[in-house]
Amino acid sequence: MFYDKRDRRRALLRTTSLGLIVAGVCLAPLSALAQTAPAPPPQASEGTVPQARTDAQDSEIIVTGSRIAVSGFNAPTPTTVLGEEQIAANAQPNVFTTIAQLPSLQGSSGTQVNTFSTSSGQQGLSSFSLRGLGTIRTLTLLDGQRVVGANVTGVPDVSLFPQLLVKRVDIVNGGASASYGSDAVGGVVNFITDTRFKGIRGNIQGGITTYGDDATGLVQLAAGTSALGDRLHLVGSAEYDKEEGIGGGEFGTKLANGRTWFTQRTLVNRGVLNDGMPQYLVRDWAQSTTFTKYGLITAGPLQGIAFDQAGQPFQFQYGSNGVPAKNAAGTILGCFPGFCEGGDLSGNVDAGRSLKSAIERINGYGRIGFDLTPDNELYVTANIGQVKTNNQPVNGQNRPGLTLQCANPYVPALVQQACATAGITSFQYGTSNAALGNTRVYTDRRQYRFVLGGKGRVDVAGTPWSYDIYGEHGTNYTDIDVRNILLSRRFNQAIDATTLNGTIVCRDATARANGCQPLNIIGGNPSAAALRYIMPENGPFQRTRQTQDVASINISGSPVDLWAGPLSIAFGGEYRHEYYKVTADAYGAGFDATPPGGDYPNDPVLLASGNNWYAGNYKNGQGAYSVKEAFFEANLPFLNSEKLGRANLNGAVRVTDYSTSGTVWAWKIGGTWDLPIDGFRIRGVTSRDVRAPNLSELFAAPVTTTLPNFFDPFTNTNVLVIQNAIGNTALKPEIARNTTAGITLANPGWAPGLNLSFDWYKIKVDEVISSLAATDIVQLCFQKVLPETCSAFNLSNTAGPNFINVQAFNLASIRTEGFDIEASYRWQRPLGLPGNFTVRALATHVINNITDTGLPGTIPVDNAGNNLGATPHWKWLAVQTYDSGRFSLLVQERWFSAGTIGNQYVVCQSGCPASTAARPTIDNAYMPGSFYLDVGATFDVIKDVTLYGKIDNLFDRDPARSTIFNNPALYDQIGRVYRAGVRFKF
Repeated sequence: MFYDKRDRRRALLRTTSLGLIVAGVCLAPLSALAQTAPAPPPQASEGTVPQARTDAQDSEIIVTGSRIAVSGFNAPTPTTVLGEEQIAANAQPNVFTTIAQLPSLQGSSGTQVNTFSTSSGQQGLSSFSLRGLGTIRTLTLLDGQRVVGANVTGVPDVSLFPQLLVKRVDIVNGGASASYGSDAVGGVVNFITDTRFKGIRGNIQGGITTYGDDATGLVQLAAGTSALGDRLHLVGSAEYDKEEGIGGGEFGTKLANGRTWFTQRTLVNRGVLNDGMPQYLVRDWAQSTTFTKYGLITAGPLQGIAFDQAGQPFQFQYGSNGVPAKNAAGTILGCFPGFCEGGDLSGNVDAGRSLKSAIERINGYGRIGFDLTPDNELYVTANIGQVKTNNQPVNGQNRPGLTLQCANPYVPALVQQACATAGITSFQYGTSNAALGNTRVYTDRRQYRFVLGGKGRVDVAGTPWSYDIYGEHGTNYTDIDVRNILLSRRFNQAIDATTLNGTIVCRDATARANGCQPLNIIGGNPSAAALRYIMPENGPFQRTRQTQDVASINISGSPVDLWAGPLSIAFGGEYRHEYYKVTADAYGAGFDATPPGGDYPNDPVLLASGNNWYAGNYKNGQGAYSVKEAFFEANLPFLNSEKLGRANLNGAVRVTDYSTSGTVWAWKIGGTWDLPIDGFRIRGVTSRDVRAPNLSELFAAPVTTTLPNFFDPFTNTNVLVIQNAIGNTALKPEIARNTTAGITLANPGWAPGLNLSFDWYKIKVDEVISSLAATDIVQLCFQKVLPETCSAFNLSNTAGPNFINVQAFNLASIRTEGFDIEASYRWQRPLGLPGNFTVRALATHVINNITDTGLPGTIPVDNAGNNLGATPHWKWLAVQTYDSGRFSLLVQERWFSAGTIGNQYVVCQSGCPASTAARPTIDNAYMPGSFYLDVGATFDVIKDVTLYGKIDNLFDRDPARSTIFNNPALYDQIGRVYRAGVRFKF
């Protein structure tokens, strides 16, 4: 055979050396293995990592980017690898954070993302996004196996994985649907656990920010042993992590605990399109003219009267030297429409958003493996975990546009007198509702995952064949509860107060008969009875149950020795069933969907169809689909020459049958060429990848709203329409074309320790699933542009109300292109000092990231460099380490380039072209880049006990100011963080 034992030893060194950094390249010499202190991330390899099993299987190779598991195979897809030492060195309480720092990951979620959300159900969810294509287009695996989703989009929560037993994490930077199936459009993140761990290891860590918040405590313990002559292997781990999070700041502009970077930056729409000035203006210290902390009269002759907490009137201080026009439109002379600059900012609510969700994790994992023979193992695993998070979406529950009667008994006498003088009986009013307190969202995710499998190797006709067979059942329960939130229609009834028989009551008799209690929103002193009426103790809730069942078989081997080496093949099949069911409270889902009673009694004041809450109107729904698929992969070595080098061709094909959308094919073809020039390799691969619609897109729980004056282009009249936001079971899979090509230089003899790689990528996703507005659905049918939308509505229904089903369609497309650069260099005994010094760097450059909605009259938007999104033009991570054997130092730099708040804008200050919906004008679209410096150190107290410390964001770099809020998936909102702990092993 072509690969002898020396070749296998070289492969082993390439994939286990702590000096690895270049994806697809052998990086470090044997001496790097002498390193005893953990090195920092990232480590990288060519995707050829030996499986830690019995001695007889040391030559078996596991390749995340491929299903071929034989020695000597090099996958053509770039694969970055983080080892357990690198993960430990980054000293994060959640391994998710370490991986998300890699440049190729753009737009991942986490505890700093979705903190402003009430209804998404994604608060605190840790999930990855490769190439900026979204979490739904990145496949996350555990030991090469799928994991039940923790959200109806199908993405798992990495926080529920057994993190202390993670031996390495493979990040495949390219499409892998032919190998692993749906969702692997951007790539794959595969967590590999140590199935043969022996001994005891532990980690205790504490952390806190420089602002004294987000106090963190982490305790991890893992143990493993063997018995019955080393045939029975027992491995288990447990961990507890509690992170207090960073709650909301005060009303106005004060963030939590003294952070000073928030300036209430707002995108102001002048509403003028063609006067030579920009339509949109970016302004700091923006002040809404439609509400204040304890109430403001916003229009009419009394405009500008505000109220303090005691309900006493005063003249509101508008910014920009604004003067109320006291007209019905509520105009403020000298201000922008809806906003002034400066003045009394105390009523602004955006500073109340949590900067980081609080999180509490409890994970348990166990594995029992029994070797039937030295080469064949039967195993069972159980992963049971729970993650609780909570966040505050915003301060208060602001309600602009209210109408109060002058005769309302809560209106101060001075104001009632002013009403009489002005000859009015009511006035427009807006309030932040600070007196109602702040809403909080609680999530509770519980995962129960079990796997029964067998893996090993058998000889057939003198040829060894590897197999991996498993069955998996996973269940995830997600509970979402919202606390301290108002019922909008009850609120409207409660603020409409009057006096009856000398007692202040709700004006509406029906509301009074059903428990209405009058609410004083003039100032900040509502009664306890009124608060109980508008904000029941049991608020909105959603209960979701998701299940995943998988049966899979994979076989690989090398049946034939050819002129340049063995022909290796892999084949197999998989069956998967996904199911979800979600139930919600009656006030949100509707009385027909969820019968009222108990904590949610029937109330004629409320809408029977639901949507009664201020936010968090969850719905009921359920759905399921099944998948049957088969794949074949082959690796053909076709060149083995001292003069020309060595080359192989790798290809795969997968056929998949979805119960909802039929049959789809995925394939890939690529290869590698080891040049006759010392250390150089060329690689490339192109693939057809797929993403099937997820449970949410197919079977979304319906949300119903009323459109009273919807324009019907067929009759040129306005009609009453019921809008139903629903799933679309007719959706087809998204189809992607993914191409990568690169060159690597790995530890050449003429420059030992030097490693470089360059990989170019291009991805195009067609038939992208995206939602359309009701108007778009009707217009696309009317214009005969998209005939399939015609079945989504009926505007001439004589037997019942007209309706429009707002659904997702396979309409849009995404195109992205860029390249990755990775490099490392290692010095042995630098300047005569003991140990070694290593410099490493990874960078990703996004050339373009173009989204085309597919709608007529729209212009595709290039999101590369959109820093309010997730795809800066440049993102890099650099690490320098010095390791003396007992002591180590780490310095890490994270950086991304400056960008914009949106590339669709035309930036101008004067002489601007006419502003359009596709190309709006703006005076400033700039968002700066950012640079973060992290430092860390370790010290071995004794051989197996290590003290460590780390400071993230050493210079306490503030995030960028932006419209509404900066992007927490890109910018650091937390500030300087201190962490310290101890690791031990026996």
